[in-house]
Amino acid sequence: MTVQPPNTIGIDFGTTNTVVALTDANGHARLVTFNTSEGQSATFRSALSFQFHASIDGEPPERVVEAGPWAIDAFVEDPLETRFIQSFKTFAASAAFTETRIDNKRYRFEDLLAAFLLRLSHHAGDGMANLPPRVVVGRPVTFAGGNPDEALALQRYQEAFGRLGFTDIRYAHEPVGAAFYFARLLKEDATVLVADFGGGTSDFSIIRFERTGDALRSTPLARSGVGVAGDAFDYRIIDQLVSPELGKGGQYQALNKHLPIPQRYYSAFARWDQLALLRASRDMRDIRALARTALEPEKIERLIEILDDNHGHALYRAVSALKMALSKDETADFVFAAGDVRIEKPVARSDFEGWIAPELAAIEGAVDEALAKADLAPDAIDRVFLTGGTSFVPAVRAIFQRRFQADRIETGGEFESIAAGLALIGLEPDLDLWSEKAV
Repeated sequence: MTVQPPNTIGIDFGTTNTVVALTDANGHARLVTFNTSEGQSATFRSALSFQFHASIDGEPPERVVEAGPWAIDAFVEDPLETRFIQSFKTFAASAAFTETRIDNKRYRFEDLLAAFLLRLSHHAGDGMANLPPRVVVGRPVTFAGGNPDEALALQRYQEAFGRLGFTDIRYAHEPVGAAFYFARLLKEDATVLVADFGGGTSDFSIIRFERTGDALRSTPLARSGVGVAGDAFDYRIIDQLVSPELGKGGQYQALNKHLPIPQRYYSAFARWDQLALLRASRDMRDIRALARTALEPEKIERLIEILDDNHGHALYRAVSALKMALSKDETADFVFAAGDVRIEKPVARSDFEGWIAPELAAIEGAVDEALAKADLAPDAIDRVFLTGGTSFVPAVRAIFQRRFQADRIETGGEFESIAAGLALIGLEPDLDLWSEKAV
């Protein structure tokens, strides 16, 4: 069967998941799906695995690279021999990250992203056959990190996406993609605030949509963003519940003195990609030495096991499970069990909200910034569209409920809205109004 080439493709490369959408000759967007071991899925986990198989019968050693759910499967099957990396989007704009070495091979960010995209394309099969020259790639309003270099991130994206054969690579802000998706549901003119909550960033756009006959005219009014979202919430949970059980806040003995255990060992838990990198860093030697001098050596031994045995993914799942539970219930149990490490604690939603108070304040400030840039009062916003997994957190939803009437707030398309909207942007006659090219 001949596969009809799509007109445009939209790719939402997210911190946690990646979603791909294609447009057809009728101007409709459809999602690319993947046949995984757990069934068909339109979301593809933003993860990579590297396995190095020793030579057999004189054959050269083999490096096996996988991505998405296949990377997770490889890691679960052989965690000790697998380098597992997730959430690597968070250092796209970091000039401090130049490379990581895996099996003595140098990988820059663009190498990691290109490897990920090539495996994603492979697993999509016919779904990504005969790709068009134009791709619209989602980008956050503000990249994650303390001092993000936007130009550097787009240069890295440009090289990685170019390796797939795209010749017309454009970038659009992720909430703008979500807005285009949401606009299909509008029956009348409306000023819309779109809030997109990803793993690494929270982004906001205000857009005016007006109907002219059968056409929908749209005008961007303002945008804002902040480099905190779901991953930052994860870190607060780990910092409160896990790190103290791994030695944070403890002491070790040196030269007849009790000294504090360095905090930098635990800062890696702020980003899932850094947790994988810590295992291969020089700090591991010092952490192993601490197990002999720490006043509570059993806690350091837990830390070593988590790093050595690649328990980061199990920890990620435990944290995600707690967040989901607290979105529904006032209390929930945190349960992390991997190898010989087991940590269980009850958590109240009010405690969790106290832990993430700094992030909530930053998100709230970005919402107000978007309104100020558009010179609009909250009651001038006709519709509010929330998308992304973190939008389910009650304290996040409360930010909007305090500002806007409940009947104006909608949610949906948590995973597909951005990719579908990006693909639709690729059909716009005035592309420069909605997207940009890397300089």
